[in-house]
Amino acid sequence: MFTTIARLASTHPRRILGATVLFFVVAGALGGPVAGLLNSDNDSFSDTGASSARAITQIEEASGQDAAPSIVVLVDTADTAAIAEAAGILQDDPAVAQVVGGPEAGEQFVSRDGDQTYVAAIYRSGADADHTTERLRDELGRVDGVQVGGFGPAYQEVNEHVEDDLVTAELIAFPLLFIVSLLVFRSAVSALLPLLVGGLTIVTSLLVLRGVNEVIDISVFALNLITGLGLGLAIDYSLFMVSRFREELERVGPGAEAVRRTVATAGRTVAFSAVTVAGAGLALLVFPLRFLYSMGIGVTIVALAAAAVSLLVLPALFAVLQHRVNALAPRRWREAQLADARAETRGFWFRLSHVVMRFPVGTALAGAAILLALGAPFLGVKFTGVDATVLPDGSPAKTVDTVLRSDFAGAESSPVIVAVTAPRSAEGAMTAYARELGGLDGAAQVTPPRYVGDSTWQVDVVPSATTLDERTLDLVDEIRDVDAPGTALVGGASAEQVDQVASIADNIPLALLILAVLTFTTLFLMTGSVVLPIKALLMNVLTISATFGVLVLIFQDGRFEGLLDFTSQGALESTQPVFLFAVVFGLSTDYAVFLLTRIKEARDAGAGEREAVALGLQRTGRIVTAAALLFAIALGAFATSQIIFIKELGVGTALAVLIDATIVRAMLVPSLMALLGRANWWAPGPLRRLHDRIGISESDPAAAAVR
Repeated sequence: MFTTIARLASTHPRRILGATVLFFVVAGALGGPVAGLLNSDNDSFSDTGASSARAITQIEEASGQDAAPSIVVLVDTADTAAIAEAAGILQDDPAVAQVVGGPEAGEQFVSRDGDQTYVAAIYRSGADADHTTERLRDELGRVDGVQVGGFGPAYQEVNEHVEDDLVTAELIAFPLLFIVSLLVFRSAVSALLPLLVGGLTIVTSLLVLRGVNEVIDISVFALNLITGLGLGLAIDYSLFMVSRFREELERVGPGAEAVRRTVATAGRTVAFSAVTVAGAGLALLVFPLRFLYSMGIGVTIVALAAAAVSLLVLPALFAVLQHRVNALAPRRWREAQLADARAETRGFWFRLSHVVMRFPVGTALAGAAILLALGAPFLGVKFTGVDATVLPDGSPAKTVDTVLRSDFAGAESSPVIVAVTAPRSAEGAMTAYARELGGLDGAAQVTPPRYVGDSTWQVDVVPSATTLDERTLDLVDEIRDVDAPGTALVGGASAEQVDQVASIADNIPLALLILAVLTFTTLFLMTGSVVLPIKALLMNVLTISATFGVLVLIFQDGRFEGLLDFTSQGALESTQPVFLFAVVFGLSTDYAVFLLTRIKEARDAGAGEREAVALGLQRTGRIVTAAALLFAIALGAFATSQIIFIKELGVGTALAVLIDATIVRAMLVPSLMALLGRANWWAPGPLRRLHDRIGISESDPAAAAVR
């Protein structure tokens, strides 16, 4: 396959580039509008098959309306005209089944100081909630004195901020990426290639995502991932392809041979590195939460798209550009580039590796101690969900949510909704059941049981604490333990959070198994060793634990709130550690593949154990560090997001790749390689013979002969 790619790139480069331009135009036209087609409902973070979801579905089907209000209108109590106009807009909408609230509806709808009241709308079951909310927000927004909030508006505001954040992140990332690429490559032409591949990767991924969305509902949050990860991976793969091509130009000169060797070596490694990242995406598919499996689909698509573009487009560009790949570079930069290429045994990374390997035990212990110390705060992690608190201060939905929580008695938490299957004649038993629920710790009040039809009763338990407070989550479990007159299902936002965490915990073992097996298999096929994959797995875990610990220090403990412009929720959003674990695991393995294959290449060419490590680190150290920095910029740009869990995503991935490219690659890898020596490459006899038959390598025999 790789030989065929190289031959096509060398013989028909202009045809390939022409087809690429045509594809880019078509993909942009078809994939560009995908943002408006993706799922933006508020169930992206819930397990739609859990009992909490079934409880709400049962009530909606039986009653013909939603179980809880979707939109809330906050108004001054004295502004009777605004109250009447807002209530009229809600009552006249065909999708609204019931309007509750106002100063005459009871003291629970009036603030403690009597200055404000709220009106809430409950939609008809089966109504298009997204479009209804959008329509009502627009109409209510034209009424003076009205503030609109609730679950529906909050999630729509989150989606709107996400779309705006995408534009902001791109405006920040692209110029910075070009500047850093220019400093890394010391050539304007070379610096533009990663950005070109990044743009093609994003457009290709959006086109594929649109096709997948026709079969599976994809969350709108996958767009952030495709933009950031697409840029990051495309830059990583471009860096390794371009740097290898420049090496081959120095060895064999311009022509088809340089292209062939680049594809046969770096191209092969890029392909299998993409498989490791795509494997991380596959591990996320086991989770039934739309956010996580959408992210998994996004990771898989973008990894394979980045590899495909790098393998098909870059070799054709190399064939056309040849030495011009180094064009538009000042003379001083050209001289520095040549000096780097020729300083394999005198460069910074070569010298650093020998210093590290001179004190392998101390260096390994120091590196591990640093990572463990950074990871220690994760032992005290707390988890939360997605609600209006993830929005930036000042957003309408968050303002309404804050006022309801602080100024209205009983409105600081959404109720725990219990759906009981029992005949209509069971009113007495249901009353006794509701009374028992009211006596539970954490229950502030219980509404009288309401028969909603089709042998279904609804009981609302109002917690004394907030929706995502630990006491409220414990209350959900206590309600589930109480014997009901019939089959009882517990729903509501608090129950959804309990079920979400349980669903994640249940599926983590399978996801970890997928990650471990794919990582071990890929690294074994690349190196022929069983020791190196095990070491890589352990170092990946250290990198991830350090990243999680820093995230706890920042987002849970509320450090750098001013610098990063966020308000801490006092916990991490519960899906983020799972997502980050998979993605960071894939990226860490990605960098391990690049480094270990160059070490193996030097060893296969006759270098000694420590010399091979030093040569491998020298050949990849500058490039891996640059790739990590560029990747951190590409995804770290989402630290500017106004949505806190997107900010966590950006900061987390940026931290992880920087930790991996510095402490792990510069300290742990060479020190542990030195400690184990020849044992690094050990494998049982049957596995050695298997690797001899099907193993893969970045080494190219012809290239090795030249060296």
